Amino acid sequence: MASLLFITLVFAPILAPCAFVAAAVALARRVRRRLPGSGWHLPSVTTCALVAVMAGAAAFGAYAWGVMSGFYILDPDQMCAAWGVEGDHIVTRETLPVSAQCVTSDGVGTELVAGWVNPVIFTGLALLVLALMTGTVTGVRRLLSPAMTQRVVPLGPPGTRDENA
Repeated sequence: MASLLFITLVFAPILAPCAFVAAAVALARRVRRRLPGSGWHLPSVTTCALVAVMAGAAAFGAYAWGVMSGFYILDPDQMCAAWGVEGDHIVTRETLPVSAQCVTSDGVGTELVAGWVNPVIFTGLALLVLALMTGTVTGVRRLLSPAMTQRVVPLGPPGTRDENA
């Protein structure tokens, strides 16, 4: 199970942009087909799903990039030396917000995670939740709209039904 998680994190920075671009192309095609001058309305469930895929892919890809930027195989001193930090090191990690620091014995820390990672993660998660909520509201409104509801006329012998109902 741990190896599956590791493989997912290794390939996420490569596959997440592909999912993002595919969803963006599908969304752009939907926008292009929309009638001009149709006014503002809630987006469709499909549009919300595409936005959710884009936001989730961006957030997951940035998270994987951040987690893997502080990854080391041999020991923390070699990883910190590769980043150009001199002296004895202790590597500190945080999961969310993503952080990996090389801290020297003097207490000076050097951040290994790029500065754009955490804003992309939190913006992507916020857009993901917003898109899922909007898609749910749109779907419920569509199901409850008068055009979708049908009036059920009870069946019975002729003459007992109210034809005007």
